[in-house]
Amino acid sequence: MISLHPTQPSHADDISALLDRAFGPGFRARTAERLREASRPISALSYIAHDDQDALIGSISYWPVRLGRAAGLLLGPLAVDATVQSKGVGLQLMQATLDLVDPARFSFVILVGDLDYYDRVGFGVAPASVRLPGPVDPARLLIRAEKAVFEQLSGTLRPAPELC
Repeated sequence: MISLHPTQPSHADDISALLDRAFGPGFRARTAERLREASRPISALSYIAHDDQDALIGSISYWPVRLGRAAGLLLGPLAVDATVQSKGVGLQLMQATLDLVDPARFSFVILVGDLDYYDRVGFGVAPASVRLPGPVDPARLLIRAEKAVFEQLSGTLRPAPELC
């Protein structure tokens, strides 16, 4: 049985260890991580998953960003312990937290990931007019937004720490 809980400051070391196991130490050099350095996650949307032995098996967070004047969220990292991958932990974390996003405050959610995984929760490939401030495969730049918002998104993604 998986249980989801809001992330607390006391979880920081366990989450860091999970991220290192899931992605390796080099993930902190990626473009999306550069965007996260200038801000802090939205605490109301940061969650962890525990198994029935109370072991940390998953984590998700969201960071405030802007595309032009549009306020949005950068999803990630989403990490799941290798012992429970393909068991729905990541999907549960996404569904639960995406349901908490206030579209009046954040009109889009963006991430770098595999479309085959994230399309299950409404993500699609970002318009060509949307860029990150560093190298990223355009086919892996994904956005979830209402159609009218999606079609108008343009520019280079930047941190928005004032939205925390």
